[in-house]
Amino acid sequence: MTDTRAVAAQLQARLAELTGRIDTIEADLRQPHAADSEEQAVDREGDEVLEGLEQAGLDEIMQIKGALDRIANGSYGTCTSCGEPIAEARLQAMPTAARCINCASV
Repeated sequence: MTDTRAVAAQLQARLAELTGRIDTIEADLRQPHAADSEEQAVDREGDEVLEGLEQAGLDEIMQIKGALDRIANGSYGTCTSCGEPIAEARLQAMPTAARCINCASV
């Protein structure tokens, strides 16, 4: 059986890490671009990469918050689609899993 307190602690730690990364990315994105047009092109490419990383981080934050909500309301480990239990191995591999492997495969 899943120790939800340990999972919640793990998820909270990851959430704090991601929040710090997002803050750093946002600070980098607010930096002014260089005056040189070639350097501006490089800066814009860098911004696109940072924006992609930021979006991936924000997506993961949403998944973590969803898992923490499920822990809080007692539904963690139950598939949000079919209502069946999510396999322990799946939860260990992916603690933010909201759906069982069958529902996630569809």
